[in-house]
Amino acid sequence: MNIDAKLAELGIILPAPAAPVAAYVPVVIAGGLAHVSGQLPFVGGQLVKGRLGESVTVAEGYAAARACGLMILAQLKAKIGSLDLVDQVVKLGGFVNSAADFIDQPKVVNGASELMAQVFGDAGVHARSAVGVPTLPLGVVVEVDAIFALRGG
Repeated sequence: MNIDAKLAELGIILPAPAAPVAAYVPVVIAGGLAHVSGQLPFVGGQLVKGRLGESVTVAEGYAAARACGLMILAQLKAKIGSLDLVDQVVKLGGFVNSAADFIDQPKVVNGASELMAQVFGDAGVHARSAVGVPTLPLGVVVEVDAIFALRGG
């Protein structure tokens, strides 16, 4: 599958990979797996901030998680050169900045999960966690990390 062609078909333009905000690297490859560090939601070059169940709706959170997914793909492509090398999306981890009574974290993280299935088809279906947390770095709405199996790995 030509992933660049699939992205174009979906009308997706990947963002420029964001620089790390602390002491880590965006992607580490080990044992045929690409581990992508947690990515934050940039929309229009701005971080999406707030808390689900307070100032942010599920739809806004979903869009923010999708933005995290786009940044994951941008970081991975920058590291490996071509998303055609992805054999399988193995796992996504989603962290949702949530009010104490907010319980729809899975609906929010679907923004990233559904993106992976759209881009990679069956190879984009993955294991996942969606966890509510009281705060996230820089006050963002959501953070998503990922593990990919690479071809020939």
